[in-house]
Amino acid sequence: MRRLAPALLAAALGAGCASMAPTVQLPAPPVAARYPDVPTAAADALEPSGLGWRDAFGDPALLALIDQALANSRDLRSATLRVAEAQAAYGIQRADARPTLALSAEAARSLTPGDLNITRQPLTAGQYQAGLGLAAWELDFWGRVRSLEDSALQSYLATDAARRALTLSLVAQVAQGWLELRELDERLALARAAVDSRNESLHIFQRRFEVGSASRLELAQVRTLASQAQALAAQLQQQRAARAHALVQLVGTPVALVAPARPLDDAAVVLPLAAGLPSDLLARRPDIAAAEHRLRAANANIGAARAAFFPRIALTASFGTASAELAGLFDGGSRAWTFAPSLTLPLFDRGRREAGLTLAEVRRDLAVADYEKTIQAAFREVADALSAQRWLAEQTGIQREALQAQAERARLARLRYDAGATNFLEVLDAQRDLLAAEQQLVQTRRALLAARTTLYAALGGGAATLATATPAP
Repeated sequence: MRRLAPALLAAALGAGCASMAPTVQLPAPPVAARYPDVPTAAADALEPSGLGWRDAFGDPALLALIDQALANSRDLRSATLRVAEAQAAYGIQRADARPTLALSAEAARSLTPGDLNITRQPLTAGQYQAGLGLAAWELDFWGRVRSLEDSALQSYLATDAARRALTLSLVAQVAQGWLELRELDERLALARAAVDSRNESLHIFQRRFEVGSASRLELAQVRTLASQAQALAAQLQQQRAARAHALVQLVGTPVALVAPARPLDDAAVVLPLAAGLPSDLLARRPDIAAAEHRLRAANANIGAARAAFFPRIALTASFGTASAELAGLFDGGSRAWTFAPSLTLPLFDRGRREAGLTLAEVRRDLAVADYEKTIQAAFREVADALSAQRWLAEQTGIQREALQAQAERARLARLRYDAGATNFLEVLDAQRDLLAAEQQLVQTRRALLAARTTLYAALGGGAATLATATPAP
């Protein structure tokens, strides 16, 4: 064993001295250097990197919903468990690269009949052994085991990045659902106010008709106007109920979604963000990080497939004591050891190794394509959100002016009718258009806030602040 120990040490130091994995070369981002149609950033625009969702969203009710969704989402819980699963798989693969030592003890007694041995007498024999053994430890000269370990590590990191991407997506989905609910609340409040106003007008015209100061046509027109407002209110109520049910499912637990007393404050929902450059997405977006880790894992698998063409050397050794009697197991001269290196090189496997290498290379190429596709999708999401944010802001300003004009038109039409200068049909059209303008403005405001929320998620904002898993010890 004095001669065996240095040999084992030298073999251990020499293991893993080579790697057959090709050098990872990430392709250049297949997108433009700058985003198209980017407006000048506002002076108060914030850098999304490191900006947590608690800082990006300002409404306390929305923050409470996001907290509950992160705590109760089944999809996020499954993603977290998949991270734990990948971590355990990496731990198993990592352990395969280290020697496995085992303490063993054996005892055996046997009786051999006399007619089966040369003494012609029954023979009782015993064998007792105790020792420390090394079981089939592969010397990783070609980096096969190390490549498999690297692949498991990258797969684990990819799973964790996917979890962070899902968390960011969940935050954005809750914010979008909450904005849609608030939009319906505001539209429903406007519709109910219109119903109350038109019911009052209907009551007045009913009295006028009864005393002969209003025609039956005018009464029918007022009743039509009131019915339209009632139908819109009922339709919005149904839409709100469906949206609330979807939001409760997204949050993962029953929550009270009561309509607030005040209208939505646009400036307090989502803070303005600076877009930066497309190259910043490589560091910000967790889905791009996941695609990169999958590419690195596929690259490491090529190294393992290449190493399969070279001999596989494994060591099996043991050192301990052995004796025919239990009492003499630890007496002098009872030392026993074995050393059994093995070398294996398949000579004919019907192309299995060649097919394995081809499969690993094809999967690497697929991972490259997926990586590029993920970058392109991220670029488009940001570009779409920037474009929507720009033009929806312009539409909001135009519709505010249009709403003021419609309100003035409705007021003047009512004055003209009261003065007898026009019929009630003009008032009917003006009030119908006023309600439509009010509804459209609320919808556009919500769409603008939704675009800001989409931009926050598309830029990967807050992903860096989400907990990143640590490799298994």
